[in-house]
Amino acid sequence: MTTSKSKRKKRGDSFLKGQLLVAMPLMTDRRFSRSVIYMCAHSDDGAMGLIINHRADHINFPDLLERLGIATGSPEDGISADILERQVHVGGPVETGRGFVLHSSDYHSSESTLPIDHEVSLTASIEILKAIATGEGPAHALLALGYAGWSAGQLESEIQANGWLHCPADVNLLFDSDIDGKYTRALAKIGVDPSHLVSDTGHA
Repeated sequence: MTTSKSKRKKRGDSFLKGQLLVAMPLMTDRRFSRSVIYMCAHSDDGAMGLIINHRADHINFPDLLERLGIATGSPEDGISADILERQVHVGGPVETGRGFVLHSSDYHSSESTLPIDHEVSLTASIEILKAIATGEGPAHALLALGYAGWSAGQLESEIQANGWLHCPADVNLLFDSDIDGKYTRALAKIGVDPSHLVSDTGHA
């Protein structure tokens, strides 16, 4: 009985929903190099998250809206520059044609919004994109194409193999437009200097 309780506690403590997963500097998988991932789900069945610091260089937000048939207009039509300049992220290598929006909890759709914690929710519907385009969306939002997924036990094994670090999520970091600075800032939250990790691990 004691062993069973300890095992459940150990597994429960590994659940990372609502936290940040941070790639070690020498991550060998190029798809996740220097990535910071917001974990949307993590259970015995597997895990799912969105990379929050990789740009989708092949498309921007207005282009995406146009492909979806959502009118954006121009600044002269009352569309804010913030919306026109909004970044699209590569959320991960799975289902790269599917869009996901991480956003502040001030927006909620009863049919398509999944609350992750009291500050952050996830919505995967065209309605939230329409709301953002018209200035009626959430105060903070991050749009990503695709997601990162792990089967049961896979993420735990990668963490044990020193592939990932993790820390509590920071909403300011999550929605910050400074995409390039997110990785270093996430490591700093853990108390890690990436240059020290690289020099301690080896020399290129």
